[in-house]
Amino acid sequence: MTEISPLDQARILSEALPHMQQYDEETIVIKYGGHAMGDEETAKNFARDIVLLEQTAINPVVVHGGGPQIATMLKRLGIVSEFAAGLRITDAATIEIVEMVLAGSVNKSLVGYINEAGGKAVGLSGKDGNMVKASKTTRTIVDPDSHIEKAIDLGFVGEPEKVDLTLLNQLIGYELIPVLAPLATSKDGQTLNVNADTFAGAVAGALKAKRLLLLTDVPGVLDKSKKLIPQLSVKDARKLIADGTISGGMIPKVETCIYALEQGVEGVVIIDGKMQHAVLLELFTNTGTGTLIHK
Repeated sequence: MTEISPLDQARILSEALPHMQQYDEETIVIKYGGHAMGDEETAKNFARDIVLLEQTAINPVVVHGGGPQIATMLKRLGIVSEFAAGLRITDAATIEIVEMVLAGSVNKSLVGYINEAGGKAVGLSGKDGNMVKASKTTRTIVDPDSHIEKAIDLGFVGEPEKVDLTLLNQLIGYELIPVLAPLATSKDGQTLNVNADTFAGAVAGALKAKRLLLLTDVPGVLDKSKKLIPQLSVKDARKLIADGTISGGMIPKVETCIYALEQGVEGVVIIDGKMQHAVLLELFTNTGTGTLIHK
């Protein structure tokens, strides 16, 4: 690491002031992805950055995924998942492991890193305090032979329907950092696994967060020549989906951004979670990083 002089350090801190003021007492929801979490060093740096946000009077709320960790545990236990149209079907045996990994090991290791860095993290899932109620997700696929549309049951997978902020409001603004696993409860009390991006969008929308940061393993939204697009309006984003510039796994990410903006989030940023201090770069510097999507 290059040494920087005390004067440069002071100047850097001073330049961050207007950014800190912009987010003063505001809520920022940060979705931390399964792949970005793989490496312990990266996770510890992320935890330090979250504690720094809290120290500067910002209210961070962390939502984490855990896809790779779930896959590893299912393999270790010899549970074979079925897939339909590229989506994992979550049966009763699988949801038990999903809950164990997300609300257990992944959640608590992140809580541990934040607390080790001097924060006061509280690990929860959407089931706690009836925070997130969800309904079962159904998907339709077109049978390639008969061309008939048929519904596929994805099992214990849900879409957020209602967010109750009672519990989060007890924590936010009291020096506590909520760390949320994307699990929810259905009307009839079943545990449902919710896509972490969608879950973060729903929570950020309910909190009317100033920013939702989606940390992923790509730099942001890229144009046709693979250059980063620094910002997009919802209208632009829809155009880019329609003309195929935004494709593949980026479509659901951008749709989550649009959904969060419609729910009341001021701006959503897709950033590369593997980049060191991605969160600080985005919030506290003039250049920012990733793609900002706004109304």
